[in-house]
Amino acid sequence: MAAQRTAVHTERRSELRAEVLVIGSGIAGLTAALRAAQRADVLLVTKGALADGATRRAQGGIAGALDPADSPAAHARDTLAAGAGLGDPEAVRVLCEEGPAAIAGLIAHGVRFDRADDGSHALCLEGAHDRPRILHAGGDATGRAIDDALVQAVRERSQHGSADGAGGAGRAGGTGTGGAGGSLALLEHTALVDLRLEHGRVVGAELLGADGTRRRVRARATVLATGGAGQLFSRTTNPAVATGDGLAAAWRAGAVLEDLEFFQFHPTALAVPGRYASFLLSEAVRGEGALLRCERGRRFLPGLDPRGELAPRDLVARAIAQVMATQEGRPVLLDATGIGAGRLRRRFPTLDGVVRAAGIDWGREPVPVTPAAHYGMGGIRTDLEGRTTLPGLYAAGECARTGVHGANRLASNSLLEGAVFGTRAGAAAARAQVSPQRVDRAPRAAVGLPRRAETGSPGPGPSCRS
Repeated sequence: MAAQRTAVHTERRSELRAEVLVIGSGIAGLTAALRAAQRADVLLVTKGALADGATRRAQGGIAGALDPADSPAAHARDTLAAGAGLGDPEAVRVLCEEGPAAIAGLIAHGVRFDRADDGSHALCLEGAHDRPRILHAGGDATGRAIDDALVQAVRERSQHGSADGAGGAGRAGGTGTGGAGGSLALLEHTALVDLRLEHGRVVGAELLGADGTRRRVRARATVLATGGAGQLFSRTTNPAVATGDGLAAAWRAGAVLEDLEFFQFHPTALAVPGRYASFLLSEAVRGEGALLRCERGRRFLPGLDPRGELAPRDLVARAIAQVMATQEGRPVLLDATGIGAGRLRRRFPTLDGVVRAAGIDWGREPVPVTPAAHYGMGGIRTDLEGRTTLPGLYAAGECARTGVHGANRLASNSLLEGAVFGTRAGAAAARAQVSPQRVDRAPRAAVGLPRRAETGSPGPGPSCRS
């Protein structure tokens, strides 16, 4: 066996060195680090604890064409349609074709997705999908299950050091890339301050520890997986750490950012004061049959789109906002009483506990909900391997603009994007040499808000008037 290497060492006591620096510990950062560590010495840095990111909060699930009657092409059609035709077809193809292998990699890491009575995957339906293709774990705890498995894999990898195929969800189905194998070291509770530049190339980052200590890291390749910027908004489903650090650092360094105007608002966040304010109520609840009503008890979506409550998120969120405007800003109502208290408790154990803790018996009464900032489709422009417009800098996950989401993300595609493109970015970063790089895909000729007709806008807007 090859001698074990240590991923990070101190140079002149003030500088850490690694071959690959990964910043962020959601699904994209964790998969990138695991993949890169198959052949390179990796330092994984995260702002809080490893499990503090948005991945852990994901309830709805992860989308994938796993059913024999489904196909990556059908998944791609739904993805492009939800994105108002502004998605990158090649990026969408990669996402949907490599998605099943990425999901298999998560299963190999120990994620236990829910199963039907016959032992097959229990596939569920969510908004703007033309068929059930959403996998869940623990009912409504998919993100937590994925995060637990990947965090455990990263901690074990950092303790043992030797390469053992830990990347799992590789581009070709989960194999390594050869070489003698690398190592993985962790640095938690450490924030990104800025990227380091030399002669136009990113050569690492400046970091700030929770104790106020400044650290400098030199790396051959730096992968940003710092998540989104939901905390810019007064109502958000995002964790406290989602403050756009990676976006801002990349912009200051000169990287191209794209499609920042496309920010998705989740239609149904809990509209109550206090501890549970803006807690996300999964789209899967509507997939099970919950209905949206104005304060007078009338449904307002069927007249806007034949899919009703399962229309794309942008349409549903705008419709809710318009109804709220007609009722002086008061929230609309999510009516899950038709599902029944028992099924709600079994299917959505986490949500059931939160809603009841907020004082609402949602098996008997509707739940007040409002849109909340949820996910940024734009970000740091990358190619299909995660390369940005700056040599030495890669990006994956929500902070990246891969092109898969267009103007509006399809439900449950975010975890899939993190797994697929996190793996790709980690592999590319591990292969990186100190040489020029570029993003070959050109930006769109015009980056602006799509016309109303292109996004399925509800036009004049719904009303609760008689």
